[in-house]
Amino acid sequence: MKNFFALTILLGAALIAANVSAQTKNVKLKVGATPVPHAELLNLIKPDLAAQGIDLEVVEFTDYVTPNISLNDKSLDANFFQHQPYLDTFVRERGFKLVSAGGIHVEPLGLYTQKFKNIRELKEKSVIAIPNDPTNEGRALLLLEANGLIKLSGKAGLEGTPKDITENPKKLAFRELDAAQLPRVLKDVDAAVINGNYAIDAKLNPVRDSLIIEGAKSPYVNIVAVRQESAGDPKITALVKALKTPKVRKYIEDNYGGGVVAVF
Repeated sequence: MKNFFALTILLGAALIAANVSAQTKNVKLKVGATPVPHAELLNLIKPDLAAQGIDLEVVEFTDYVTPNISLNDKSLDANFFQHQPYLDTFVRERGFKLVSAGGIHVEPLGLYTQKFKNIRELKEKSVIAIPNDPTNEGRALLLLEANGLIKLSGKAGLEGTPKDITENPKKLAFRELDAAQLPRVLKDVDAAVINGNYAIDAKLNPVRDSLIIEGAKSPYVNIVAVRQESAGDPKITALVKALKTPKVRKYIEDNYGGGVVAVF
């Protein structure tokens, strides 16, 4: 009889253990990301999350709008492509309840050209291509202002447009384009302000190839974004924690030549 009860207890414990194991394995986590560096960093941590029973699926996007729409409609569990000011603007305009689950890195914005060696060589009426989304456009203009090329109205804030330019000594002309297109039009304009991820994807080294570049203390930290109700989800916590490890920091330092800067 004792052996029977012992066997029953052992079987019960095994069943409980099996149930717990089943609950922790194959938890799906679908995250949207732009290819470089976001998708690369996510693919780097796939094994780390798999060891915790989380099956990470990385969905790549090449624009800055669809990932937030997909997150809002629950096609994604999280996304990793944007900085906080961009999310703030998107949420305000769309009414989405999306929040940051954690900041990971900065991708310094830079001015690139195939025609000049320094900004002093920019001629009058040179054509400068800039991102056309509200926060990155304002960010690009702030970079140009910080380097003495233009002056903006004090009311422009972080979301300035060419209409907010109050001084333009060289009479620079601006082409407002989707951020992903900027590397492709570089040969057709005098210079372009390009986001770090797209510059890297186009084989441009932000530190070596840019004429001017944001400092590492830029406020535009790239974040993992989630729906408000998911902010405390254990798998989201695990995702952010996995992105903030020495392994990821070393990968960033070894692979992006200063074009990506960890903030953790």
